[in-house]
Amino acid sequence: MLDCIIKGGTVIDGTGAPGVRADVGIQAGRITSIGTITEAARRTVDATGLAVAPGFIDVHTHYDAQIMWDPALAPSCLHGVTTVIGGNCGFTIAPVNDASVDYVTRMLACVEGMPVESLQAALKFDWHTYGEWLDKLEGRMGLNAGFLVGHSTIRRLVMGDDWKRAATDAEIDAMAAAVDDALKAGALGFSSSWGGAHGDHLGSPVPSRFSEAKELVRLAGVLKAYPGTRLEFIPPTTSSNIAPAAVKVMADMSAAAGCSLNWNVLAVGLAGTADDIWARMSSYDEAAKHGGTVVALALPIPLQLRINLLTTVIFNSIPLFQKVMALPGAERLRALSDPATRAAIRKEIADGGHTERLTMNFTNMFVESVTAPSLKAYEGRRVGDLATERGCTSLDVFLDIAVADDLKTWFVTPPGGNDEASWKLRAQVWNDPRVIVGASDAGAHLDSSTSFAYFTDFIGPIVRDRKLISLESAVHKISDVPARFYGLKDRGRLAAGYCADIVVFDPSTVHTGKTVIRNDLPGNQSRIFAESFGVERVMVGGEDVVVKGKTTGTLTGKLLRSGRDTQ
Repeated sequence: MLDCIIKGGTVIDGTGAPGVRADVGIQAGRITSIGTITEAARRTVDATGLAVAPGFIDVHTHYDAQIMWDPALAPSCLHGVTTVIGGNCGFTIAPVNDASVDYVTRMLACVEGMPVESLQAALKFDWHTYGEWLDKLEGRMGLNAGFLVGHSTIRRLVMGDDWKRAATDAEIDAMAAAVDDALKAGALGFSSSWGGAHGDHLGSPVPSRFSEAKELVRLAGVLKAYPGTRLEFIPPTTSSNIAPAAVKVMADMSAAAGCSLNWNVLAVGLAGTADDIWARMSSYDEAAKHGGTVVALALPIPLQLRINLLTTVIFNSIPLFQKVMALPGAERLRALSDPATRAAIRKEIADGGHTERLTMNFTNMFVESVTAPSLKAYEGRRVGDLATERGCTSLDVFLDIAVADDLKTWFVTPPGGNDEASWKLRAQVWNDPRVIVGASDAGAHLDSSTSFAYFTDFIGPIVRDRKLISLESAVHKISDVPARFYGLKDRGRLAAGYCADIVVFDPSTVHTGKTVIRNDLPGNQSRIFAESFGVERVMVGGEDVVVKGKTTGTLTGKLLRSGRDTQ
């Protein structure tokens, strides 16, 4: 007798093949057969009129902290995700020692937009090594999850407070030993960043940004002995391209590791032209010359951000702005009110070529909400229009309103690249073999971004309304493609013998719900949240983890360790 049969749905198997009407049999957490099934089962799920697809795989998350208090990993689970990869960008919560815990906690909170109060309340740090941390996750997960080991965390561990310099050979050897220890324990790979926006709570670039190329290549080379591991890297970018030194180091890292590297993020509409998008993907060709493989991670939806000047970290690519944001509240207010500081920030934005970036285009931002009654008339207004009325710059209006509201104002950017030309370009990018669809950043930027929900918009309105891509192809790109990239065994497809990680949804209605604020984080902190519509059921290992938008509390997720669960 089977454990479960999903009957009568349209099976979209993840390979890109056309959907077919079929039943899916499940036994002991795996798919036994797909077709017309007459065998008896302990339970039957009626999927008539619904699509039955492999659970979606999110390769770029920051769930390292949240998984310690939320094994279901909401809201990702609500949007059909069954497997996540964490530990990206060089930021992990292991390995640590007593001297590095406070820095790692505050760095992670700052650079990834998490309330530090939540991390301090929920993370007990009753581990030191990477293996000790992974062991705490076994058997207590709602979704499948695997994690990379992060460079900044390791650099702080090895170099202590003296990490704002190039490492010595002995220090690099010690870092390599820490990477090796993490890989032995099951880390899925190594992550790092030279990204200009990655700054810590002290107003400094994060530790990995002080590394030289030889350090990165040496640490990447540790992966050579561990088949089934991968690299992830955040390169510094201009509006038009990736810095040449970063292209070279990514190629050398991949070649040294003998495995693929993915870089984040390729976002149509965030910055640059169509020519700039294609230029950035030339990193793939450069890596191929050196025997490596480098692929871009591309966000499939227009990026729209909520911004305030209390917590938002997107201005970290502007050195002076970053230092101002690291100041205590009263000092920050004074600095943002100072005409000389404003002029210096304005010059840095212009000199750095940031004026065309979505996050620096103050003119097109809107005032979403204010707390001061005297400012209510500004809600819903475009900053550029207010600047015209006042006869001043948009940056001044942005800062004037924020300062008058004790920095509690929320601004919102327009969707980046929501025009027809941008959508056509996105479709071309999705179909390019140098690209993986992804970049949700789920678990991070809890005050500013809803990109965690892109899955339901991708298989919903984008497929249904824009008709840029077939449903089968869309499912393929967010299930089988990332599974194959990470070498995940028996995941990413619906086929006999594969793990029964399954999402059942209604293609005619599936979409992302309204963005709301939820006060549900540890330490009584809030985050932005969005539910899904049309996702009827999410299964992990053949058991329901979500039914009609509600989590079940089932803990059938598996900790994915390299070697054991990858190939």
